[in-house]
Amino acid sequence: MIKRKGFTLIELLVVIGIIALLSTLAVVALNNARAKARDGKRVADIKQMQTALELYYANRNQNAYPISTAAGTAALVLGDTSTAVNSSCLDDDGWSGSGTSTAGGAANCYGTIYMGQVPSNPTPTAGTAYTYVSDASGATYTMTFGLEGVTGSLNAGGHTATPAGIQ
Repeated sequence: MIKRKGFTLIELLVVIGIIALLSTLAVVALNNARAKARDGKRVADIKQMQTALELYYANRNQNAYPISTAAGTAALVLGDTSTAVNSSCLDDDGWSGSGTSTAGGAANCYGTIYMGQVPSNPTPTAGTAYTYVSDASGATYTMTFGLEGVTGSLNAGGHTATPAGIQ
C-alpha cells in the first residue's frame, strides 16, 4: 500500500474555515473597539468645550456665554470649517471663525484664547456634528452631539450638554 504524504481536501477546508471564523471575529472586535474610542473622544471633546465655556463665562464676570449666530435658532457647527456657519476657536470675541474660515483653515484667534482648536466630531459622525446654540442673552447654551454606543451612563443616540452637565 502506498502512503501519500500531505493533507486531504477535507482537512484543508476545515483549517481554512477556522481561519476565516477567527479573522471575522477579530474584525468585529476591532470595529467595536473603534466605535468605543470615537465615543470616548466625543464625550471628552464635549467636556473640554464645557470647561472652555466655563472659563469664558468666569472671565466675563459670570455674565454671559458666547452668543451663537441667530441666538436660539441657528446652531453653530463646532470644529467643522467646511460649513457656512462654523467655529474653529473660542477667544475673547466668542466663537471665532464663524462663516469666515475656508475648508481646513483655522480662524484667527485674538486676546485670551479659551480653546485654540475646537475639536470636530470624529467620523463616522453618528448622525450629528457638534453644534452650539445659546439664548439671546448668553445666559445659557446647549451643545448637541451623538454617540454610536453606550459610553458610561450615556446611551447611544443624540445628547445635549448644558451648563448643568451632559444628558
